[in-house]
Parts: sequence; structure tokens; C-alpha cells
Amino acid sequence: TTATMMMMMELRHLDAALLVLILGHLSSALEVPLDLPQPPTITHQSPKEYIMDPRENIIIHCDAKGKPHPSFSWTRNGTHFDVEQDPSVMMRPHSGTLVVDLSRARPENFEGVFQCTARNKYGSAVSNNIVVRQSKSPLWSKEKFKPIVVQEGVSLVLPCRPPAGLPPPIIFWMDNNFQKLPQSKRVSQSLNGDLYFSNVRREDSRNDYICYARFTHTQTIQQKQPITVKVLNRESRPPLFRRHFTTLMLKHYSEDDSKSWYAVQVLLSQQHVPPHTVCLSIDHLITRISSSLRLPYNLTDSPKDISRKVEDDTIIFTDVQADSSAVYQCNISNPYGYLLSNAFVNVLSEPPRVLTPANKLYQVIENRPALMDCSSFGSPIPKITWFKDSRASTLDGDPYILHDNGTLEIQVAQPQHKGKYTCVATNMLGIYENHVYLETKEPTRIIKQPDDKVVQRGRSVLFECRVKHDKDLLPSVIWLKDDEELPDDERFIVEFDSLSITDVSERDAGTYKCIVNTTLDHDLATAELTVVEPTPAPADLHGRPDPPTDLELTDQKKRSVQLTWIPGEEHNSPIEEFVIQYEDSLHRRGHWHDLARVPGTKTTAHLKLSPHVYYTFRVLARNAVGLSEPSSPSRMYKTDPAAPDQNPKDVRGSGTEHNNLVITWQPLSGLQSNGPGLHYKVSWRPKRPGSDWTTVTVANNSRFTVSGTPTFSPYEIKVQAVNDHGDGPEPAVALGYSGEDLPVSAPTNVRATVVNSTLAELHWDPVPLHLIRGHVQGYKVYYWRRHNLHKHNPDHMEKRILTFSGNHSHGMLPGLHPFSHYSFNVRVFNKKGDGPPSTAQQFKTPEGEPGPPVSLSVTDPSLDSLTLAWSPPHEHNGHITGYDLKYQPVNNSNELGPEEELALAANETSVTLKNLKYSPRYRFYLNARTSAGAGPAFSLEHAVKLEEAVTSRQVDIATQGWFIGLMCAIALLILVLLIICFIQRNKGGKYPVKEKEDAHTDPEFQPMKDDDCTFVEYSDNEDHKPLKGSRTPSNGTVKRDDSDDSLVDYGEGGDGQFNEDGSFIGQYSGKSSSRDNAEGQESSGAPSPINAMNSLNSFV
Repeated sequence: TTATMMMMMELRHLDAALLVLILGHLSSALEVPLDLPQPPTITHQSPKEYIMDPRENIIIHCDAKGKPHPSFSWTRNGTHFDVEQDPSVMMRPHSGTLVVDLSRARPENFEGVFQCTARNKYGSAVSNNIVVRQSKSPLWSKEKFKPIVVQEGVSLVLPCRPPAGLPPPIIFWMDNNFQKLPQSKRVSQSLNGDLYFSNVRREDSRNDYICYARFTHTQTIQQKQPITVKVLNRESRPPLFRRHFTTLMLKHYSEDDSKSWYAVQVLLSQQHVPPHTVCLSIDHLITRISSSLRLPYNLTDSPKDISRKVEDDTIIFTDVQADSSAVYQCNISNPYGYLLSNAFVNVLSEPPRVLTPANKLYQVIENRPALMDCSSFGSPIPKITWFKDSRASTLDGDPYILHDNGTLEIQVAQPQHKGKYTCVATNMLGIYENHVYLETKEPTRIIKQPDDKVVQRGRSVLFECRVKHDKDLLPSVIWLKDDEELPDDERFIVEFDSLSITDVSERDAGTYKCIVNTTLDHDLATAELTVVEPTPAPADLHGRPDPPTDLELTDQKKRSVQLTWIPGEEHNSPIEEFVIQYEDSLHRRGHWHDLARVPGTKTTAHLKLSPHVYYTFRVLARNAVGLSEPSSPSRMYKTDPAAPDQNPKDVRGSGTEHNNLVITWQPLSGLQSNGPGLHYKVSWRPKRPGSDWTTVTVANNSRFTVSGTPTFSPYEIKVQAVNDHGDGPEPAVALGYSGEDLPVSAPTNVRATVVNSTLAELHWDPVPLHLIRGHVQGYKVYYWRRHNLHKHNPDHMEKRILTFSGNHSHGMLPGLHPFSHYSFNVRVFNKKGDGPPSTAQQFKTPEGEPGPPVSLSVTDPSLDSLTLAWSPPHEHNGHITGYDLKYQPVNNSNELGPEEELALAANETSVTLKNLKYSPRYRFYLNARTSAGAGPAFSLEHAVKLEEAVTSRQVDIATQGWFIGLMCAIALLILVLLIICFIQRNKGGKYPVKEKEDAHTDPEFQPMKDDDCTFVEYSDNEDHKPLKGSRTPSNGTVKRDDSDDSLVDYGEGGDGQFNEDGSFIGQYSGKSSSRDNAEGQESSGAPSPINAMNSLNSFV
């Protein structure tokens, strides 16, 4: 039954686990040093199935260890594979790994079975058979699936059957939305990719069960046609269980070179029981002489050996000897094939050796345990004994404890235990000694612990943590606040033996811990900080602090000294810092310089000094009010002279002439000289192998000139500071060059490529560096416009220069004139100047867009027409093919009207625009065109003056037929009115003619009365004269000799003449004085044709 099978598998799995545990213990009991002679052992190899990717190189791994290092060889399909004969194959150095360059070979030529062999004089090791095959991703066969209809509760298997790829693809199920189908204990995927349903449910109905296959080597994904599943509902019933056959599979695989695994896998389809695997592991073993060993092998075809015997599938070794070393192979076979597993038994016979480093120093704190190692190796296992100093007796009693691994322990180390200890390892093959040393150190202790503090807010606080430690141990001090790191705040100042906090606030309150660490021990102490509100001090009592007093120099050394002082009165403002200054009486007497600043909570400073300086110190205190007066100077402290600590900086080498080298540097200051007699050793040599240094001594200067050097040659330069007490440190070597000269060669292969009408790309071959004779600064392009290809533009020969910095071989030449002929040459230049020019080259630029017209003006404007005149562009940039004119009206609100466009011929320079709608302003745009396109436009905005427009309109109206007819009608109407008035006068009686003549001096002009619209009497010839208001001749003129009663008498002007702009003279003025005296009020009421015309124009 299935349960019985599962139980048997579990028991076998347990037995195998116990066997692996036993063998693992045996194999791990002996650690072999790497420098012992050993036969080869494969440490890394490719898997048995190697799938190659044609897009990548083939890499077949084979690494092995051994003493001496093994050599490697390969076989392919059972025959020797000569790596050196195939140029596409390479073997990595110190390894047997093969690398095949597939860019130089065909992948199918390297399919086959490869095997690697590692050899040295002690034996050989063989890798697995590695089958190399090319990856494949075949297409899925085309097939259609009918919908699967099942009853709810039955089991179901959806087949996948992916194409057989190499390597096999990764199978997964998804839906149409590329979402993975959920799996559970009821729904699972088998190893071959099929989707199993232990019992289907209604929610399993869907039409997008899609099986996907992903081929890893080709990075492709293929999908199967969707499968539709319909689950029919039925009455609920107990689930139906079916009995499935149980499959037993036996697989063999190798995990690495030293282990062969045998797996028995039971696949139970019922209830989807997880597979059970039983593993058996056989390790390569190393054992000692006289040891016992069991191997689970059948032994056949092997020499007789009384030290081994076979029990079932196990080999048992007893009292093994050196000749028991061999490779034992297990061959498992049946009619379908065979499997091999190797076990290498190496019986060692080695004299003892101690693996602990010789003369190792052990340091331990007094009253602590001390452990001294004596790790050894030998076969048989060596015996360990210990001796101290004179080796009078072995150390095997109190206070010493000897452990099984050879370690010697002293439980409580005391000063008398320090000294030299000897470890001796002995076996039947020899003896070996090793010496170690033990030192005891004083414990680290905090002798001045920080005190609890109560501080007012805004003040400063100081925690002291003074340490006593062994002189050979370097302690480090760490401060913590509430068991965490100190805040990242500049107010917290950590010194070696103190912590100070300035401007204390409430958040600084807490527990502060001082931890002192050494490489062997540590100590710690804590203190509590409490922050309280400050007690305000009277404002008038604040002031600058008094100067410090009692300056004292202690701990005097060659390069340092400790300065202490007593602070002065603070004057109710805490001291924030102390400023320490010094005077150098030897080099700069009377000048004080800042040397150091320390917090206001400290009264001691450790000062670093320079040699050969006469120091005098003073201290100033600073608080919130200001800086105190300086303290009284300390006594003078003279430091001894010494050799310079540093060399000059900024060492450079360059030439001012073509045959010299000028070496310059930044000299040392008096403080940096460290002693009297400062001078410099200046050395140089050509930068070539085998050159010797040339050295000179320079004093009181910071430059030196080397003459007679080749032009622009590299030199190695160094400058060393020296004084009467020795030389400075070895100087760094700087690189310099002798003087430059003009280049002697020009660029070659100079050529130009025209990009467009204003841009060209230039190319040239750079000048070789040795012909430039200097640092190349760049290239200069000299170019000039020989002439314009258009006849209207004159020639232009002005040369221009374009510089390209750096070592370039091409560049862009912008800003060219279109339709022009250019010449150019290229020169290299260095710091000395330009080299010779290259051969001049020419190029032509194509036509470009023309420039704007030179001018644009308006002539002859009127209400419905005007004339535009212009001048052609100054820059044609090609052949002008025409002009484009755009115009649009602009009203008084600056609103633009519709735009009109005209295309004009190239030979036109004016155009008349007719039938324009009246507008107070017009805006015009005129541009020229070539074959390359239209150029920029010349814009003009012209305002139409009303007087000009009206006058022009009046002149035009006076010549129209309708206007003449209108004037005739008006004249006829006036005639009728005169007749009516004449009749009315006759009805009223006649007046004496004599009275009228006496009353008026003008007998031919008599005014009409205002009250009755009657005429006065006429002279005798009155009946032969025309009536007032009669029509004028058709030419619009009135003859004065025929009658004074004409249209001129009724007009607003004098004699009816026109002025220069076409308007009537006196059009808007009153009557002439002569006519006013004759006509009076009467003529003012007569209708005037000129007034009528003006009224009409106003209407229009």
C-alpha cells in the first residue's frame, strides 16, 4: 500500500542520514595542511549536462588542487583533445578550464563528451563526463482544443506537453491577462507541467487556461493554445477517491567532485503527497596510519590486503598503512546502464609540525586567564609537551592546564608568568619545537571619574575622565549620552580625558558615560547632568573678562609643550574660549600670531611646536561681551633646530627660450626652515632610461635656469630643502619641459565639407607631436572670402581667424556668407606661436536666404490706393527670384485686419495697390526670395493723413458725373427760389430808383430784405442781367464781366481758385472783406456748392 511504501522510504532516509553523519565525522577528524604533498583533487567542474548558448563563449570548468599543482589535459569523445591546435580554444592559466571563442568557430563543432584529467607525480584525478550540447527552443506544435466539460467534484488533468527544448523549459500557467493561475492543495502543477485538479469546482470554469514555456538560454517564452473548462453543477455528494498507481523513480546525480548521491523518489499522485527522497553520501576520505575505516563498496579485481575486508557493500580498513592509499571505485550497473562513484583513500605518514606561528606574542591583563596555542599536525598524531624558559620541567601541573588540542592555559596570569614558552610536538617520525612569548599588562582603570553636575542653562560644563593604563597599550575614550552616541553638535567638545558642553540647554540633561577601551580590556564610569534655570545677573555688572594669569610651561619636549594658566574674573559673563598666541623672537620679533583656541572650560593646552623657534606665549579670554586684554607673556621657550620636515611645493619646469629649462618652486618660510642655513638641492635629468641626475645647490632664490637643453624635451625635476642640520625628506619627482619653439610642420590632408550656406566642417590630419616642438595649444583656421558669386556684391578679402583649443583634427566654421567663394588654411600653434600654414584650400557656399530690402516707402496715398517703392537687398545671397508682399489694415484700436499677400517679380521695385478700403493705418511686410527660401522681411507701418485722403477724394469727386448733375440740380433750385422772390417783390409795389442809388454805392448788387424777402429797385439795364443764383457754365467757372451774381459770390472762398494740394482756397474761411461790405447778411443765407460738397465728403 501507499502508507507502507512511505514508511519504508522514511526508514531508508533515516539510515542514509546516519551513514552520512558517521562518514562526515570520520572525514572531518583530520585537517591536512595545504603544503603537504597530495595527489590532485577536482575542486570545481562544469555540470554533466552543459548547454551552450551560441551567443556566448563556451566555458567548461575544471579546477583542481594538489601539491605540487597539477597539470591538465582533455579528451573529447574518448580521444585526446589538443587545445593548442585550435586557435578558437584557450585554457586558462593555472587551471584546466576551457574557453571556446564562438565568434571564431561554429557551435555545433564543439558538441560532444568532454573529460578533464588533472595530474601530478602523486596521481591523477578525472572529472565527470561533461556532455556539451547546443541550446534549442523548438516551436510549439499547432493544435486546437475542444472545451473540456466535467462534472463538479471529479479530478481533472490539463495537459501541457511543452516542446522538448534544451535545456528543458520552465513551465507555468497563466490567464489572458498574464496573471499566474492560483494553485493550492487542490490545484497543483506536476513536474512535467500538467495542471492537476484533485476535484473541480464551479469557480474553475474559465476559457483561458494557458500553459507557457520559458526557454532560459534563448530568453524566449512560448504559449500553448488556451484551454476552456466548463464545470457542470450537480447534487453534492461525498468526494470520489480514485486509486492511482505509485511510480518509483531512481535517479543518479553528482553534487560535486567528492560526493556521489543516490536519490530514490516516490511520486504519489493520490492526495498529492509531497515526494520523499532518500540520499546516500560517500565522501573522499583521508585517514591516518593505524586508524579504522568503513566504506560501503563491493571490492573486486583489487590486490590482496590483510588490513581490509569486505562485509556486504562495505569495505573495512583496520590498522591502515601507507600502502593502503588508493582510489576505490564503485560500479553500479544493470541492463540499462551503469553509474560510477570514486573514493580516494590517502593514508598519510608525516613527521610532526606545529601550525601555530613561531615567536607569537600573547598579551594578557594581570589576573585574567591566558591561553597559548600549539596547533600541530602529524601522522600518527603528535604528543604535545610545554616548557618555560630553561626547560627544567614540563608544564603539566598547577597553575598550568594542558588541553587535548595542545593549548596551554594559565587561569590567573601574574607578572611572574611572563616569559618564553616552548611547545614540543613528537611522534614516531620526528620532533618539532615552537616558541611563543607571554606578556602581562596592567589593567586599564579610570582614576578620576566624572562627577554629577548641576548647571544653569546657558552656562558650560566639564566632565573629567582621567585614565591610568599600561604604557604599551593605547587607550581610546568614547562618551555616550543615555547609552547613545553624543549629538552631532559643535557644542560638545571631546578631549582625551574630558567632555565639555557649552551653552547648556534642557535637552542636554541626562546620564553621560565615559568608556575607555584598549585591545585587551576596558573600563567605564557615569555621571548625571542636571540643567536648572539661570539666575539673572544685573545688566550693569556684565563686562569683558580679566586677562589670565600665572602662565606656566610644563611637559617640555622637542616639538611640543603644555601651557597652563589661571582664568581671570568673568564679570558675570562665562568665558567661552581662550586664545593662545605666540611671538617668534628669532624670526619676527614683535609680531603675535594665533596658535590655538581651547574651550572656556579648560585651563590647559597641549601645543605643537616647530624646530628652531624662540617661543613666547600669551593667553586672551573671550566671553559674550568681548576679548580680554592679553596676559603677561610666558617665559621664552626655545626649540632645537632640526632638518626640514617638508620640501618646497609647486615645483615646476618650463622654458623661456627654446634651449633652456627654468625650474621654479615655492620657497619655505622662516618657520618652515627648522634651522639655519636653509638652501635647496635642485636636481634634474632627461626623462629617458639610464639618465643621471644633475644637482646644484641654490640659496636665497626660488628659481634656477638650465641652459643648453634640447627644444621641448621632458625632464624629471625635484627640489629638496636642506639646512645646517640635515636634508629634508626625499622630494617628489615633478615633470617639466624645456623651452618651446615654433612648430615646423603644417597640418596635412586639409579638406572642407559644406554643411549649409553659412556653415562648413573642416578636417585635417594633426601635426605629429615631435614636430610641434611644444605643448600643443590648438589649431587656427585662417579663412577669407575671396569674392561673392553675385555680381551686385563686391569682393571681400578680409582674413579672419577661428581658434580650436586642444589637439583637434576637425572643427566647424560658422558665420559664412552664402553664395560665396572662400579660401582657408590651418596652422598648429603652441605657447611660442603659430606654425607654418597648410596648403590653401577653397570651397563655395550655396545660395542662402537673402537679406531684407534696403528700403520701403509709400507714395501717392489716397483713400482707396497707394504706391509702394523699395530697394533690393544689400545681401542677395544668391539670385533673387521674386518678392513677397504682405499687408493689412490697422484701425485706431491697433486691431489688425485681414492680411493680403502678393507675389512680385524679381525686377520690380514698386507696386500700386488699388481698391483699398479706407483705414487710418496700414502695415506692410516685404521680403525677397532666392532658391534657398525667403529672407527676413522689411516691415513698415504707414498712417494715412485725413487731409491728404480727403483732398484726394475731393479732386476725384469733382470729376465724377453724378457730382456735376447734383450741382446743376442745386443751381436750378436756387433759380426757382429767386423767381419766387421776384414775383413777391412785384406784388408789393415799386420804390424810387433814385433813393436806392443814393443809398448804395454799388448799383449792381442790391441786398434782399430780411423781413419780406423782396428786392430793391434795379438800374435801367437790370432786365438784361442774369438773376442771382443762376447756373454756372458747364466748365465750372464764372465770368466776372457778365455778372457779379455767380457761384463765387455764394462760396466760402474768394475767387474759386485751388491751392497746391488740390483743396479750395479759403475753403473753411469766411467771405472776403470786399464782398462782406457789398452783400451783408443777404449772401450768407445762399446755398454754396462747395459747402454741399464738404458735407457730402463728411458723410462719405
